[in-house]
Amino acid sequence: MTTERRMPATTLDERAMLEGWLEFHRKTLAFKCEGLSDEQLRSAAVEPSNLSLMGLVRHMADVERSWFRRVLADEDAAPLYWSDEDRDGEFRLTEADTYQEAYAAWQAEIETARRNAARFGLDDLSEGAHRRTGEKFNLRWIYTHMIEEYARHNGHADLIRERIDGSTGD
Repeated sequence: MTTERRMPATTLDERAMLEGWLEFHRKTLAFKCEGLSDEQLRSAAVEPSNLSLMGLVRHMADVERSWFRRVLADEDAAPLYWSDEDRDGEFRLTEADTYQEAYAAWQAEIETARRNAARFGLDDLSEGAHRRTGEKFNLRWIYTHMIEEYARHNGHADLIRERIDGSTGD
């Protein structure tokens, strides 16, 4: 499978632009994981970090779930990989963890995110609130935050992928 990525057109309206950049960054993370074995995808960046490509995919599944289900739509959706007892659970991988499972969970959360976001305008406030602060957010803020979150972690993914097999690039 080859991930097709396209930067959004330069003349889109605000919502299409935000959605376009978010989609670009989602696909960038998938692109960084292509062609690697589960063992390579579980491979940590550098000691003592346990940051890995598979861990990043699992992390982003939980981030999508948190912002688009719990905060935006006020759904009761428990975290997939972490807990209050293990805040970095998504990065603690075992031999039993597979990219196929992580990728499927991530894609399911992305599809739910798209459906939930489609019900809101950019200025509409979330139905739920941040679990620690109680703040509500408009969809514009959530989109912008998600773009930032993916962009930061895609930078990590660039470095991890280069360490694994020397691949560099967008």
